[in-house]
Amino acid sequence: MAATVRLVGAGRAGSSLAGALSQAGWEVQPILRRGDDLRKAAVAVDVLFIATDDLSIPIVAAEIEPVPSTLVVHLSGALGLDVLHPHPRRASMHPLVPLPDPATGAARLLGGANFAVSGDESIDAVVNSLNGRIVRVDPDSRVLYHAAACIAANHVVALLGQVERVAKLAGLRLEDFLDLSRMAIEDVARVGPAAALTGPAARRDWDTINKHRKALPSAELPFYDALVNLAVGLTPSYDEEVR
Repeated sequence: MAATVRLVGAGRAGSSLAGALSQAGWEVQPILRRGDDLRKAAVAVDVLFIATDDLSIPIVAAEIEPVPSTLVVHLSGALGLDVLHPHPRRASMHPLVPLPDPATGAARLLGGANFAVSGDESIDAVVNSLNGRIVRVDPDSRVLYHAAACIAANHVVALLGQVERVAKLAGLRLEDFLDLSRMAIEDVARVGPAAALTGPAARRDWDTINKHRKALPSAELPFYDALVNLAVGLTPSYDEEVR
């Protein structure tokens, strides 16, 4: 297994991964940051991670002089391996966990997370060292994979933002509803989305749904209506939509 690693990019992803790899026994070189000379970044390391934003990955990769023995890896969920040209050994490793800060991120990366990987199979050794689970993604499906990941995390967070706003209108707090959300997700994990669905959309209770719509501010209706339609679509026979 590779022992020495360097990262380019000191944001939440790079800092989280550096902490996790260090705890996993890797020799982690100092992180390179914006403005540093990157030309020799691949020298004297077994693995080089490019942990920048997606738009910067091909620019950063092109700045770095290729080293035939060094595995160069990006952390993007949506990009293929072509953005790592001209490096001969390329891989991608996208962790399926939120990384809100370096300490939390490192703990989650070491906690049995799923990692979506493509490319050089040596990346498997990195995932294994983190006690992770390997999810192989066909390069042609990476954009769809990343869309699913964003829905699973970012869109759920946005949905809970709507819960917070509507709860406040009723004189309540987001915290009053979080156990409900947790239990719903646990039900999805146990029996799947269709069987886990409850509430007025599952019952086709349009009277209650229309009461919701009349009570909600107009700014909340597009998101509410879209999600009612998605909920209705989970159940066996649906031919009605919220208008």
